[in-house]
Amino acid sequence: MGLNSTVVMTVVLLVLMFGAGFFSSAWGYKLGREALKEITQPDVRPSNLTGKKEDGDRKAQGVKMLKEGDILANVKKRIEGKDEEPTTPPPASAQGKQKAEQKPEQKAEQKAEQKPQQQANSSAFPIVSRDEGVTLEVISASQTGSSLQLKVQLKNESDSSIRFLYSFLNVTDDKGRALSASVDDLPGQLPADSQTYVGTVSIPTALLDNANELDISLTDYPDQKLELKMSGIPIIR
Repeated sequence: MGLNSTVVMTVVLLVLMFGAGFFSSAWGYKLGREALKEITQPDVRPSNLTGKKEDGDRKAQGVKMLKEGDILANVKKRIEGKDEEPTTPPPASAQGKQKAEQKPEQKAEQKAEQKPQQQANSSAFPIVSRDEGVTLEVISASQTGSSLQLKVQLKNESDSSIRFLYSFLNVTDDKGRALSASVDDLPGQLPADSQTYVGTVSIPTALLDNANELDISLTDYPDQKLELKMSGIPIIR
């Protein structure tokens, strides 16, 4: 009786194992089939590949169709001699004479235009602002590369040192637009030694479109007890 129960148990276990294996295989096959349901084998037949290549080449090349009216209008212009063509340049000798005749007049006009402007710009400097014994002075302005550079001087004649944070330097043009500027060679902590410190304020010329003058204001950090303001700084071009 014990032997019979062991055999029965073994048979039952074998049946369960085979059943579990078959069920797992069937379930895995079903999952794989669903995952690959929308994947198809590419068509690699030579005839189909050739046709697709030709279609792709035709689409890439394309054909630009001209309007019949435009073609007729161009032909009519050419027949009537109204087609615009670049005029032939005069001979080199004639060009040389024209340049020789124009150069003195052009130079005279340019000098006449530049001199008043240069004199007006130079007479505007220096521009000075003082507050609480601190002096900020714009000595000159010049354009270097793609930036307008203002040469400035800073001096502290008060009894205590002053701290500046030049990222808070406020620069605006006569159109009311705020401009970004970078400051070089000026100390962040200005000592009370009455010494003059020279630096530059650089402003990208791309930001100065249609502007003629600049306004500058600078305050100490973090107390903001003094404020240095300057306006009417001419833009040199």
